[in-house]
Amino acid sequence: MCWSATADLVAGTVIAAVGVVCVARVRRARDLPIAALPLLLGAHQLVEAAVWSSGGGCSAATTAWAAIALPLLPLWVPVGVLLAAAPGTRRRLWGPVAVGLATAAVLAYCLATRPVTAEIRGRTIGYGVNVPWMPLVLTGYLFATLGALLLAGDRRLRTLGVVLAAGALACSALWRLEFASTWCAFAAVASVLVLGWVRRREPLPSATR
Repeated sequence: MCWSATADLVAGTVIAAVGVVCVARVRRARDLPIAALPLLLGAHQLVEAAVWSSGGGCSAATTAWAAIALPLLPLWVPVGVLLAAAPGTRRRLWGPVAVGLATAAVLAYCLATRPVTAEIRGRTIGYGVNVPWMPLVLTGYLFATLGALLLAGDRRLRTLGVVLAAGALACSALWRLEFASTWCAFAAVASVLVLGWVRRREPLPSATR
């Protein structure tokens, strides 16, 4: 698989369009954060297309990409799963929410106080920001995002978690230095699975007598 400004532009447009459909079909306000995930990740790919076009560096597009990928996602995903979960499932989801909040706070502080750079490396982009205790922060990040999905009571969300976990392993093995960019691209594509989740959550039509 390879990426470019055009690839990110096309993928981002298609995935964002799926996200619009998901949001339009939501019938419960508490399902909105998860339903909007493809829209968020599709927009994220469009931002990365701007990173390609700017040639990387410390551009505004680079900062915007990092703001979504780093502090926003580890909070958005577990909170969204918690809101959508059935009451009996919510207790076990508070762990990913708490870890996601702490991880997002550390990453937001790093983005606010340190420069973010992007380097185009052939068909991938490597993003750089000085994050202290990186192995611990990465563990917290993955527990907040993947852990919330894997602990969800909904089978379709667990499936999404398994797919994203497999993608994380593949991206870390194939593109260690470009892990953030490649895994976010993989997550964006995988997020179209949310459409099936939204359709499943739609209320059944009333039975006619």
